[in-house]
Amino acid sequence: MSHTHQHGMVVPAAFRPIPGLAHAHVQTVFPALLRPRPKLLWRMERFELPDGDFVDVAWHGTGHGPRLIMVHGLGGGLHSKYACGLAQRMGRQGWRVGLLLLRGAGPDMNRLPRGYHHGDTADFQFVLQQLHQREPEGPLLAAGWSLGANIVLKSLGEEGDRSLLSGAAVASPPFQLEPCIQRLEQGVSRGYQRYLLRGLQARLRTKRLTVSWDAPVDIEAALRARCFRDFDEAYTAPVHGFSSAREYYALCECSRFLQGIRRPTLIVHALDDPFMQPDILPEARHLSASVRLEFCEQGGHIGFMGGSWLRPQWWLETRMEKALLAALPVDAVLLAH
Repeated sequence: MSHTHQHGMVVPAAFRPIPGLAHAHVQTVFPALLRPRPKLLWRMERFELPDGDFVDVAWHGTGHGPRLIMVHGLGGGLHSKYACGLAQRMGRQGWRVGLLLLRGAGPDMNRLPRGYHHGDTADFQFVLQQLHQREPEGPLLAAGWSLGANIVLKSLGEEGDRSLLSGAAVASPPFQLEPCIQRLEQGVSRGYQRYLLRGLQARLRTKRLTVSWDAPVDIEAALRARCFRDFDEAYTAPVHGFSSAREYYALCECSRFLQGIRRPTLIVHALDDPFMQPDILPEARHLSASVRLEFCEQGGHIGFMGGSWLRPQWWLETRMEKALLAALPVDAVLLAH
């Protein structure tokens, strides 16, 4: 017997880390460094955007199965093993999987001074609309990690009942951006900030040589920045129309949009995520009834490496696959069989 509840669910996840490899930094770093990247054949498709820029979508899988649009994290792209792994898994289910390469994250530099950011739902929504027009009856679902998870959740909350998605599964979203920025300025977590910031600055140096600049940004200050806050103050906020980094963080964090979600949505989060403060976990009353938030004591940031030393298992992909299959509309499930 079931009953209708007015808010979401916050429940423990069934994840168990590899014995001896449970530490947050091990869970975060090992999958990114040591996991073999699944070998996939991608087909590139370019979407011309209304403002004269473009984004690319890398497709894996053929046929007429459900379509999954994935959104990578900060500094992510075709090299992101978490995205390749889920694409491979869902491709085996007969799905067509597209990895949305946000502005400047694809093989070619984008045309405009702007790039992408945590609240960047317009491009995501534009691609969904194009795909929906192409196949109005075909189910569309979404997956995202970290920054990409934030974009998917924010879009779902903004669109509500109008969403073109049938469901979503996301991992490690920064529920509140200001506390996450603070955490990345502390202790060992500064190493992640330094690594990601170097990547952003390298792209910005390339962009400076290839793009015509008329944006109100301080490029030199952005290239000198030693932390995300300074980089966002000099570049990310002004180039995307925010008055300050503080305003950018406040307006774009996904926690503001979780109550507006009207599609089945799984969120997976680890309490020991080194990118975040442990107390940012939303309460059930802050989630809509469509949202299921599963938290793990351990798992790191997009880690969740289970199994054994000899046979590691990528639990996160298994859990996301299960959630995406469960979110399929009934008629789509019948067609698939």
